[in-house]
Amino acid sequence: MSVRIDIAGLRPERIAAVTSPLAELGMALHALSEPGHHPGLQGWVTGVTARLDTHLADRMCEADFLWRSTFSDLFLPFAGVAGRSTLPGATLAEDLDLLDKLTDEQFVDAAMEFTCALPYGAQGPSALSDADVRRRALELAASRGPRQVRFAERLLADPPRIRAWVRQFVQDCDEAFFAEAWAWLRHQLAADARHKTDLLLRRGLAEALAAVSPTVTLDEDAATITVDKLGSCHSATADGGLLLVPTSLGWPHLSVLHRYGWQPVLHYPVGSPEMAAPPSVEQLALRMSALSHPVRMRLCRHLARSAYTTSELAQFHAMTAPEISRHLGVLKKAGLVSTRRRGRYVLHQLDVTVVARLGSDFLEGILR
Repeated sequence: MSVRIDIAGLRPERIAAVTSPLAELGMALHALSEPGHHPGLQGWVTGVTARLDTHLADRMCEADFLWRSTFSDLFLPFAGVAGRSTLPGATLAEDLDLLDKLTDEQFVDAAMEFTCALPYGAQGPSALSDADVRRRALELAASRGPRQVRFAERLLADPPRIRAWVRQFVQDCDEAFFAEAWAWLRHQLAADARHKTDLLLRRGLAEALAAVSPTVTLDEDAATITVDKLGSCHSATADGGLLLVPTSLGWPHLSVLHRYGWQPVLHYPVGSPEMAAPPSVEQLALRMSALSHPVRMRLCRHLARSAYTTSELAQFHAMTAPEISRHLGVLKKAGLVSTRRRGRYVLHQLDVTVVARLGSDFLEGILR
């Protein structure tokens, strides 16, 4: 399970670490809609919500499917501009000008991606030009609720009107709360982008990607970047570039834009301390599976309190030593149990720190 980006033929000058105010505004809207995803932002969310104009709050609800579950590629419009080499704007106004450069088909497909399950990683007909796709999109929108079907109907009937609505909405959000937030966020994000640029120049892409996240790796021989995430997807830089875009409000989300025909983007979180390198999705599944067996749960009860030999555990649980060894092997493979030798005895003990992190690791893994 991973997202893979084919970078065969990618020239070093086509790789850039850059900030995007519109991308960060998208994450701000997501955090305001789903504060449970971002416990570290509770204070900021409460403060913004308390002083939010009721009319603007209503408009946030009107199209919140663009940023609630995740956030739409509309907030990364530079990736969709023809040529696949455009950088984000230095200001929110410049990013909005790049949004205007997307075709109506690109705009509609990106806006309806999450609610209407339109094709993402492959080329397909647009809901604007294909009657069957349009009908299916409206059926799916209707299943999501009246607000979403109304928005989808307006979007399909009059894309320029909705494009103007989105532009005005973004400008109003900037005036209401984002400009203040961006004034302090942009320095942190710019510093991180400079650091990644320095790594790219001095130590190469592999080092820069490792600094983005331990879950992002480069296979130089295969010319492939792999991002450890739930789901299997593929993209390619082809004749375009690769962008690394930091976000402060977005932790723990590590997003990969891999839309067909768009420039690949790694939208990665910065600024939140991590206790340790996050486990891979496979390792996380292995740990949760290991703990699901009742015998291994009972073993953990003993091993959390003290270290025991296999023979002692076999006696406690009225099982044979080989049976206990098999269960310990599963726990050790999952990284949940450590062993140490004391004389001729081998002692096993639960790694309580790893187990304690499972809840946050699980949340980070599924939101990554």
